[in-house]
Amino acid sequence: VASTTLQKPFHLNGMHKAGDVVLGGLFGIHLFAVFPDLSFTSEPQQPTCHGFDVLGFRQAQTMAFAIDEINRNPILLPNVTLGYNLYDNCIKLRIGFRAALSLVSGQEEQFILDETCVGTPPVLGIVGDPSSTSSIAISTVLGLYRVPMVSYFATCSCLSDRQKFPSFFRTIPSDAFQVHAMIQILNRFGWTWAGLLISDDDYGLYAARSFQSDFVHSGRGCLAYIEVLSWSYEEAELSRIVDVMKKSTARVVIAFAHESYMINLMEEVVRQNVTGLQWIASEAWIAATVFQTPHLMPYLGGILGIAIRRGEIPGLREFLLRIRPDQHHNNSNGNSMVKLFWEYTFQCSFTPPPGWVDAGGALCTGQEDLKNVETEVMDISNLRPEYNVYKAVYALAYALDDMLKCEPGRGPFSGNSCGNLQRSEPWQLLYYLQKVNFTTPFGDQVSFDENGDALPIYDIMNWLWLPDGRIKLQNVGEIKRSAFNGEELTIVEDKIFWNFELNKPPRSVCSENCPPGTRMARKKGEPVCCFDCIPCSEGKISNETDSTECISCPEDFWSGPHRDRCVPKLTEFLSYHEPLGICLTATSLMGTSICAVVLGIFIHHRSTPIVRANNSELSFQLLLSLKLCFLCSLLFIGRPRLWTCQLRHAAFGISFVLAVSCILVKTMVVLAVFKASKPGGGASLKWFGVLQQRGTVIVLTSIQAAICTAWLVSASPAPHKNTQYYNDKIVYECVVGSTVGFAVLLGYIGLLAILSFLIAFIARNLPDSFNEAKLITFSMLIFCAVWVAFVPAYISSPGKYADAVEVFAILASSFGLLLALFGPKCYIILLRPERNTKKAIMGRGIES
Repeated sequence: VASTTLQKPFHLNGMHKAGDVVLGGLFGIHLFAVFPDLSFTSEPQQPTCHGFDVLGFRQAQTMAFAIDEINRNPILLPNVTLGYNLYDNCIKLRIGFRAALSLVSGQEEQFILDETCVGTPPVLGIVGDPSSTSSIAISTVLGLYRVPMVSYFATCSCLSDRQKFPSFFRTIPSDAFQVHAMIQILNRFGWTWAGLLISDDDYGLYAARSFQSDFVHSGRGCLAYIEVLSWSYEEAELSRIVDVMKKSTARVVIAFAHESYMINLMEEVVRQNVTGLQWIASEAWIAATVFQTPHLMPYLGGILGIAIRRGEIPGLREFLLRIRPDQHHNNSNGNSMVKLFWEYTFQCSFTPPPGWVDAGGALCTGQEDLKNVETEVMDISNLRPEYNVYKAVYALAYALDDMLKCEPGRGPFSGNSCGNLQRSEPWQLLYYLQKVNFTTPFGDQVSFDENGDALPIYDIMNWLWLPDGRIKLQNVGEIKRSAFNGEELTIVEDKIFWNFELNKPPRSVCSENCPPGTRMARKKGEPVCCFDCIPCSEGKISNETDSTECISCPEDFWSGPHRDRCVPKLTEFLSYHEPLGICLTATSLMGTSICAVVLGIFIHHRSTPIVRANNSELSFQLLLSLKLCFLCSLLFIGRPRLWTCQLRHAAFGISFVLAVSCILVKTMVVLAVFKASKPGGGASLKWFGVLQQRGTVIVLTSIQAAICTAWLVSASPAPHKNTQYYNDKIVYECVVGSTVGFAVLLGYIGLLAILSFLIAFIARNLPDSFNEAKLITFSMLIFCAVWVAFVPAYISSPGKYADAVEVFAILASSFGLLLALFGPKCYIILLRPERNTKKAIMGRGIES
């Protein structure tokens, strides 16, 4: 057996009531504590608590009320009287930890613990501590003895770790849910850029960690800054923090700290006149009345915050009105908590210091009437932590009731045993506390999950700044998690007071949203929420806000002018409807018509010498071939199709070979006739009879037809959508299929044209007055010049202009042949008929 002796009694402000079963409680009755300097004297000084907190006192009184109500309940814990030991922790870990140890071990001068760490402690369970840091420390020790501790205000998510804190429960949601609730509010109003202020304790540090994982790493938003608020007042550090807030572009500030951390900060905010911020408060200070003052409203008006679920506790006000400093035992510090409240409320003293009365101070009699003073303790319209205290006491009571209702032989413990009042152990109560499930008079269900957390629910509060200067804390929504519907956020936006122009929510983003047509480009060295909006490049679009990348349009589509949608690409080809196509079509039809007119003139005057002398059959064939040349140019106009691509070059090649073949034969005939007129030259005419002329034209044309057939069979021209010339256009064109085939086709035409030119050049000086060889020579010069110029122009012309160049070459060469060969003859036939005689043609003069 180990024996431990207390070195010095540690006096705590408290309130006690005896009972068959005693429950402990830890409450923050004072806001501050001053510890004396360490000394080596045998009489160490006690810490001094100051800054009386009436709300903390009301929470302690709520526990006393709940126990009194349970004792008066004939159904819950019948024949059992609950007692309580309530202590003030002064919101200091050292004091709260010592108070917890006093609850579980007593404050006797000497106490004995069994070596097996079993035995009945003075209390079976504790309600508290309100601080997360203190709860962590206290639960670590209480967990060794399996003493249940039910906190009403400790929200650190770390306390959900059942391995470290096996006996910890709470009736307030953990910070993990509170952080998630805040993030949902941020998302609701589109706030992706916020600053975070945290207290320098586990409450704030774990919240910061949750924000980093749930808000930043999930991509929902970014934190412009994270500043840690120290407990001690350091003016330079506070000034620096407020300066960071003032210079930041974040208009939303999340403050995850206890009110004691926020008091000095708010004074610095006022001093630097930092307005235009939207504050989001954690449940630790959203309802703190110390901030609800007129001089802070220009800075804090319109706060949104997460608040503990408000509840109603019938009969609490009447209980509070019956408080008297003499109603408790008069043992050491037995009623010190009530006495402190009494002195604070009535501004009097039970044990005045010397000179107190002479200085005008009043003595407390204990008979003062609470009905005659205004005190916040009596305001039960907004019970939040108190409601959690109420639920925590009832949870312990219901667990104890279930334990005492256990039937012997059917218990959950070894040997099917049950716990009993005489030998009850804290770990036995812990078993039943895990399974407790009841409904409060307010209608809320209370139960604990496997981590000791209650079903989470929060109210969303807003500070309304009334015209008369008063401040009203109003409920504008709630967020809760249910077993069936998951998380539900409800906000009535019309009720929210915004402390900004036009009473509208502020805009808090690092960078404005990138509209469709742009993509986000992160700024180097900045959070992901800070980015530039880069317009999508040509051919790419983004059709969503804040796109991270632009997507390419399909092949037949192109980006619209705003880069937010793909539009069909413009199609380009030599159309009948555009001016160029209309001009070429008109020129082609005009050439065809001229050929028809010339053919009609020649037919009408076929018996005249000039027609007969120029081989009328070949002339008729030549006019028909030129007509085909003019008409084949129409195949190059209009949307390319398979049959037009295949026909256009074949028709062009055969038509021109037919025309040039006729010219070649005609030139050869002219030369043969000239030679036949000389002595001994008559034998040459037998090779140029009518059949030979027809056969030569057919053979020469057949060769071109064979070239075209081989080309079409081996590598046929086909329509093609060309996107290489223009990014935003589709050029419809006919690919030749085989460049060799096209080159052979043109080369064969050129070969015949050169041959015709050479023969005509040789016969240019024939003695006839009308020497057709000269006309053929001139026409071949025009023909060759046009097609020599065509080749480089065709190669360098993109899209429809290549077709236009080819059509122009066809028309130019056709008109050249038509005008050079038939123009002078038509002139004589129509305008100089006196020269249309045999003698004139033979050069013997003009007949009268």
